[in-house]
Amino acid sequence: MTKSGHTQQHRSAGSGIPLNDLRLLRQTRDRIDREFSQPLDVDELARGIHMSSGHFSRLFRQAYVESPYSYLMTRRIERAMALLRSGEHSVTEVCFEVGYSSLGTFSTRFTELVGVPPSVYRTDGAATVEGMPPCLAKQVTRPIRNQEAPALGRQLP
Repeated sequence: MTKSGHTQQHRSAGSGIPLNDLRLLRQTRDRIDREFSQPLDVDELARGIHMSSGHFSRLFRQAYVESPYSYLMTRRIERAMALLRSGEHSVTEVCFEVGYSSLGTFSTRFTELVGVPPSVYRTDGAATVEGMPPCLAKQVTRPIRNQEAPALGRQLP
């Protein structure tokens, strides 16, 4: 508390976001990482930390450079890529396992972020990371965020 009796809100260096809000955003991002296959939406995530959806979305974008929805979709595609590389699941099984309810939507979003359809990635994706340590493979296979892969000419090596 200050001498006037008001509490101070400590702000993080650089972002201007109060530290308590950053803690809540990190908890929510961790929740998305854990529950990505569940039906999550921005309103529900915001309610979970007692913020309006607009304020939550603005702070999340300020802290993590992308919207909460975009972060969730990227997390789902990352997991789908790993499942498809294993070759143990069909594209349809992967679609539903990572939280999509429509195969068409999944295929479209996957192709936008990865640059090839999931069926092609399932066939050729394992060769992308063959012989790489898992930590490096995760970096190499990370979907392109906030951009469409075809516009960048991204293709599987």
